[in-house]
Amino acid sequence: MSDRTGTRPFAPFEWMLSLRYLRSRRREGFISVIAGFSFLGIMLGVATLIIVMAVMNGFRQELLDKILGLNGHLLVQPLEKPLTDWDEVADRIAKVPGVRLAAPIVEGQALASSPFNSSGVLVRGIRAADLMKLTSIANNIKQGTFEGFDAGQGLGIGRRLADQLSVRAGDNITLVAPRGAVTPMGTTPRIKTYKVAAVFEIGMSEYDSAIVFMPMPEAQLYFNRAGDVTAIEVYTDNPDRVDVFRRLVTVAANRPIFMIDWRQRNATFFNALQVERNVMFLILTLIILVAALNIISGLIMLVKDKGGDIAIMRTMGATQGSVMRIFLITGASIGVVGTIAGFVLGLVVCLNVESIRQFLSWLTRTELFSPELYFLSRLPAIMDAGETTAVVVMALMLSLLATLYPSWRAARLDPVEALRYE
Repeated sequence: MSDRTGTRPFAPFEWMLSLRYLRSRRREGFISVIAGFSFLGIMLGVATLIIVMAVMNGFRQELLDKILGLNGHLLVQPLEKPLTDWDEVADRIAKVPGVRLAAPIVEGQALASSPFNSSGVLVRGIRAADLMKLTSIANNIKQGTFEGFDAGQGLGIGRRLADQLSVRAGDNITLVAPRGAVTPMGTTPRIKTYKVAAVFEIGMSEYDSAIVFMPMPEAQLYFNRAGDVTAIEVYTDNPDRVDVFRRLVTVAANRPIFMIDWRQRNATFFNALQVERNVMFLILTLIILVAALNIISGLIMLVKDKGGDIAIMRTMGATQGSVMRIFLITGASIGVVGTIAGFVLGLVVCLNVESIRQFLSWLTRTELFSPELYFLSRLPAIMDAGETTAVVVMALMLSLLATLYPSWRAARLDPVEALRYE
């Protein structure tokens, strides 16, 4: 709809004046500096928010994949009596629709030692067929092989444990378990030497440095569990439907059992991640908010500086709407261009985050993402379309809202008062 001067809203002259006000001149140098800082603030705020949320998403997903790749989605443990019927129970559970693996395991703690070093480990006895169905293990064998695993006395150990003990496939290590043979003098530790059959690398340091796989029959003998197992690990097609599988597995077990799902086993860990993610979002949003406040201060100073120009435009027939739109475009341009630049910067960094980390580590000669501290061997980044859109929309809305008050003040400026003090 046209106004009384015959110019339509957002006419070319409004755009021309708005963009002219953005260009730095000697007289408005300080205002242009504020506009530049506002632009940088919004760009860095949007980019940082996108990068941090993507890294935290990737961190959570990678951990989830690695934790659920080794540990089952459901852990079935015996009640009332030992799990001596583990073979039949595992077969029944494996036939439940959606269950891709039911693996009986024997677990126990031991001390692994070599002539060079020693380390505490979690020994897990498992059948070779079940072990090869765990893709996180089967697809990441770095040395040796699991062929003939059930028949021999070979062990599978993680890459970090192998490095710590200074051994490789084919070498021997000694396992010491605290509960061994019972003698008149008490229980003596069980000490036995095993050959390293294979070395695997999951990519999660906690597992690569502490998990040892042992053939099921040997683990039953070693931990005095002849005829029974510690538990049955159940792997499903959809971890998010674990509540449904709990009911189905309970029926299929057909005996008293106690079950723990992956959410209960890792509740504290993933809840802490979620809280940290929410807090980081709120803190980093303040960067964008500060940049929006810079837009307000810059525009208010620009309005004061351009009081004479505004008065002349008004006397020449420009409406209050035209004046308001000129300063609206000026402020919004900073916000829109800053948001787009921040999105592009965030996208580029997320796509190359691991290369950037390696470069910065090389440049500073420090380990910026220690696998021992963060459990992962690489820095992951997964951009979520919904989250990224929310960040961009939020930045655009804040920068647009920041222009409303200064633009309204410019439109309300009295031409007579403005020209009086020129």
